[in-house]
Amino acid sequence: MTVPNLFTIYQEAEKRINMNMRMTGQKNIRTVELFAGVGGFRIGLEKINNSDKRYDVVWSNQWEPSTKTQHASDIYCARFGYANHANEDLSKVKVSEIPEHDLLVGGFPCQDYSVASTLKNSHGIIGKKGVLWWEIYRILEEKKDNAPKYLMLENVDRLLKSPASQRGRDFAIILASLNTLGYGVEWRVINASEYGMPQRRRRVFILAYKKNTKPYKTLQTNSSSDILAKDGLFAKAFPIKEVKKENVIAAELSSDLVDITHNFNKDTPKQNAFLDAGYMIAGTYYTSKMEVNFNENYSVLGDFLQDEKDVPKEFYISDEELEKWKYHKGSKSIERVNKTTGHNYTYSEGSMGFPDCLNKPSRTIITGEGGASASRFKHVVHINGKYRRLTPLELERLNMFPDNHTAGVSDTKRAFLMGNALVVGIVEKLGKKLLEELE
Repeated sequence: MTVPNLFTIYQEAEKRINMNMRMTGQKNIRTVELFAGVGGFRIGLEKINNSDKRYDVVWSNQWEPSTKTQHASDIYCARFGYANHANEDLSKVKVSEIPEHDLLVGGFPCQDYSVASTLKNSHGIIGKKGVLWWEIYRILEEKKDNAPKYLMLENVDRLLKSPASQRGRDFAIILASLNTLGYGVEWRVINASEYGMPQRRRRVFILAYKKNTKPYKTLQTNSSSDILAKDGLFAKAFPIKEVKKENVIAAELSSDLVDITHNFNKDTPKQNAFLDAGYMIAGTYYTSKMEVNFNENYSVLGDFLQDEKDVPKEFYISDEELEKWKYHKGSKSIERVNKTTGHNYTYSEGSMGFPDCLNKPSRTIITGEGGASASRFKHVVHINGKYRRLTPLELERLNMFPDNHTAGVSDTKRAFLMGNALVVGIVEKLGKKLLEELE
């Protein structure tokens, strides 16, 4: 992707920002962005306007192993510059090459986090090869006393329930490994639309704080119900209704990750160990159900659409193609044969709302959103008597990205990148509250 002169523009902007900071005494919160994608965390953090502190991304990494062309990394560099950005396999990056930083952020993949060696082993732990959680662990462990004080991470909400045969085991491994490194942890499943944002997108966000930081001390000194509903950083950024103490589940984690791998939740494998709100301190975790407490305006899909005169004609659906879309969106019952066993079975699925409602937040954007072919899960809107798909710019808006942030690649790839992205507004809200807690 050709990006004329943007690197020079980026450098000059950085010089002006740094000069202004020296003049005003503003403090840099040195930030590293891993699994950066097209920069959702960075956009959210850099939108925050605070007179005393600002987030400064000092290093970033984006690598897509399954493709030769690195579209996400190309877009990231086009928007933020090439300085201090690594487009290479994170497992091959030496920790010594990563600058010292205060905050580490990233949306790491949901994988199998099991380990093959105990923490008591002099060689440390050995996680599954290619599993990127262990790259985060490697950075924190090798940085030792210089490890970041704060982490802000994002994942799909099924992380709290995986694997299906041992629900919660993978998340227990994450919590226990952070505990051994001296962190306290908060987590919350957040549906962006429930806090006034334009997309129904449920994700689990994780905040971790090193010992002796202000947020860590909050977890140490307050009651579990107060942390979950009032005093914790998530409670301040994303309010929920009162949590009664008797509804909080508390349990200890083993310090042996191999033990967790083999034995966590073995007695009740179908029961959820971790609920939508929770925290962990000193090896004990506390978790509860929650109810959102939000009384502000809600966003709806119709507010984020382009003017129809600006929508390219290829996004409109012809009358002939419309029947295919209606079929995919409708309920159906189909007789099928299992290719392995030869067993006959009936495949059924219910109908989906068609077209998408303009007066509600959008459904979750998926990576297969792009392309003209009819699909059950792609968005379709009905405006002025015409049906059409959503444009890349509209998908960006639903993730609260700047208009045309992903311009420069195909429309299908832009849709894919937005399906992989996060809702920027969540990061912005969390970042604001975290800044207030920094000493």
